[in-house]
Amino acid sequence: MPDLLTVGVEEEYLLVDPVTREAVPEGRAVVARASAGGLGDRVTTELTRYQVEARTEPHVAMDGLGEQIRSMRAAVAQAAEKCGSRAVSSGAPVLLRPTPPPISEGRRYAESVEVFRALTDSHVACACHIHVGVADLGLALQVSNHIRPWLPALIALSANSPYWAGRDTGYASWRAISLACWPVAGPPPYFESPAHFNELVEAVVEPGAVLDRGGLYWDIRPSGHVPTLEIRVADAVATAEETVLLSAIVRAAAATALSAVHLGEPAPRPQPEILRVACWRAARDGLAGESVALPTTRLVPATTRIDQLLAWIEPALRQHGDLQLVLSGWSRLRAGGGGADRQRLAYRRRASFTDVVDHLIASTTTGESDDMALARVLRPRD
Repeated sequence: MPDLLTVGVEEEYLLVDPVTREAVPEGRAVVARASAGGLGDRVTTELTRYQVEARTEPHVAMDGLGEQIRSMRAAVAQAAEKCGSRAVSSGAPVLLRPTPPPISEGRRYAESVEVFRALTDSHVACACHIHVGVADLGLALQVSNHIRPWLPALIALSANSPYWAGRDTGYASWRAISLACWPVAGPPPYFESPAHFNELVEAVVEPGAVLDRGGLYWDIRPSGHVPTLEIRVADAVATAEETVLLSAIVRAAAATALSAVHLGEPAPRPQPEILRVACWRAARDGLAGESVALPTTRLVPATTRIDQLLAWIEPALRQHGDLQLVLSGWSRLRAGGGGADRQRLAYRRRASFTDVVDHLIASTTTGESDDMALARVLRPRD
């Protein structure tokens, strides 16, 4: 087993109006306040002005990572409140005006709109990006190869975007579906070598399918600016505790993959078409339905697939001291439902989309997501 790996997180948040609960274009103002309030350059704008992004430093201990995620969320939430809005951690906006989104200032954002056109209209979506410290490109690509078959499980585990602009999409992760429309997105290819990776990147940059390496929207990619492997498949999850759970699982998966690489074990190679189907099914069903048991096409409960993932990574969880954290976190999530399930529960109480947004505000800022928290945010209004 390799040495303990570092892990860091980027979280994207939506900004909503506290009265209408619709997304509001306050990104620039919130970033300025949050930066001055202590986050510095760890908070930044996103493509649309409805969003902001904040990131942690790299950590080895999950306690430290969790503490920084909670303080980061608190800083963004406080800045948003001072600007007259609220911060929400959700994969997609529950309420949104059906017009092209306001785009943040900057040359790169303007170029993205010019190249990708109406695709940017659907990019009001928020993700949780987890960076694991794997500096060597060759090793990072081999780790990517080993993790690829587990991407559907990670989609199901993190699915937190059932609603889009005032309608139920029928999916647990609409963000995953909308992102798949981009020309270079979804499960990454199986990479034969660094040379193969570089050739593929040049092949998609040349015809303009991506602006540059920073525009690779594959679910796993070597980071272009820090020495990490970036796992980008997860929705922005409701609570800080879920982000920590995801981070511990992803790091253990990377460590397990590294161990397999060092032992000379070949990575599984599911057919690309079947892997894509498995990701679609996971995005549709989330934790409440079924998943494809790769490399077969057999369907099993999504929870069974998560159990299989945890069995694969258990030695790495033990090595990093995260086994109990993950088992208890998974037990709570399994009992209480995934993020998409809880959003739908919030809606069903009174058939109210504003109740869903209130639930997300509470989950983002207090970390509460159980029935007691829902009862508080869904209490009758005066």
